[in-house]
Amino acid sequence: MEKKPFQTTNVVLLSFSHFVHDIYTSFLAPLLPLIIDKLSISLGQAGVLSTMLQLPALLNPLIGALVDKKRLARWLVILTPSLTAVPMSLVGNVDSFAALLFLFLLAGTSVALFHVPAPVLICQASGNQVGRGMSFYMAGGEAARMLGPLIGVGFVSLFGLDHFYPVMLFAIATSILLFLKLAPVEITPPPAKKATFSSAFTILGPVLVPLAGILSARAFMHSAMAVFLPVFVERQTGNLWLAGSALACYEAMGVVGVLTSGTLSDRMGKRRILFIALAAAPVTLLGFVMSTGVIRFTMLLLTGFFILSTTPVMLAVVQKAGKESPAAANGLFMMVSFVVRSFTIVAVGIIGDHTGLETMYVISALAGFCALPFLAKLKV
Repeated sequence: MEKKPFQTTNVVLLSFSHFVHDIYTSFLAPLLPLIIDKLSISLGQAGVLSTMLQLPALLNPLIGALVDKKRLARWLVILTPSLTAVPMSLVGNVDSFAALLFLFLLAGTSVALFHVPAPVLICQASGNQVGRGMSFYMAGGEAARMLGPLIGVGFVSLFGLDHFYPVMLFAIATSILLFLKLAPVEITPPPAKKATFSSAFTILGPVLVPLAGILSARAFMHSAMAVFLPVFVERQTGNLWLAGSALACYEAMGVVGVLTSGTLSDRMGKRRILFIALAAAPVTLLGFVMSTGVIRFTMLLLTGFFILSTTPVMLAVVQKAGKESPAAANGLFMMVSFVVRSFTIVAVGIIGDHTGLETMYVISALAGFCALPFLAKLKV
């Protein structure tokens, strides 16, 4: 196999763009208690907000095919941090649920435009160490979800929800920086033979079905923690800062998880790493719900580590299987991932409304065990 170098500078710059972009989508969870109070919405409706953020993922395969044909990846990575930041920074300036849905739809469209091409560029810049490159990339996203809640809560505590909008300026400055630094960098994906939805589906067929099953089972755990953890903590303690801090700690261990799993998967094998993570995550989630004090905090950290560590490994699997049409293949995978998670978030919210949040966490953990039979069918 031809040895290709790991382009550290390019990988770090692309990972930084992921970090900045995802800071803004991470604002939803910590601000959700305030939004629920302001607009008097239910947990089910709160889940719909996150679903609206994911809905444009239905266009991911088409975006991927377009990126492969028109070589738009670099420009989308440059522009989308700002395009996502603007609507997400205005969530405190609307007075109706419908207007809030519209803002999340705009942000979700930008989210789709970023997440389809960015992993392709990472793959191209990673040479023969795709798992390592995906770990860097996902670490940027998880770091954003770690710091984003603290930034969101801190900003809204100082200026109020109605004056949250200036936070968008950081993303605009970042897009300018990316234009200056990333635009001259020539990172072109390999030419696609047939960058279409059908060709991507044919290429990914052997891995897409088991991956969809894994994603579905994992989505219950991921939704319960990433979206409703601040609500759970805030309702138990009445402390918004503690709620944001709990989510930040969960995401911090996600950073460690994604940095560890992708690199180890290059050495130990992707199936083995996925098995460890998928088997351990439901156990630690149950431990989080059923314990208190220091043990609960420890289980929170371990849950973040195991749930979030699977993503870079799955992205590496997809890029290997879809190397002839990388953006189209990634678009199809991201569509499945986001759509599954969107419906699951609503389901988890409804379960929480009817059974209580603690029971919802138990059900989500039990659903997580269903990922293991699908892993047995995954060919990597």
